[in-house]
Amino acid sequence: MKSTELMDKGIIKVPAYLFRDRSVAVLEALVEYLKDVKGLSFHEIAVLLNRDDRTIWTVYNRVKKKREYRK
Repeated sequence: MKSTELMDKGIIKVPAYLFRDRSVAVLEALVEYLKDVKGLSFHEIAVLLNRDDRTIWTVYNRVKKKREYRK
């Protein structure tokens, strides 16, 4: 089943281990997971989380910079 079909049904499961890394915020970890692993677009994530598309884009880019800095 495609991620968008699962999103329509409200069945996106998020593993708890995502939130163990305290170097990133909860929203950052969640957005990164939904974008990179589940393959959702920024708009789909924004709708799912009831946030603005630009907020999701900003959060995603911020977490990518944090991950790059930690390497």
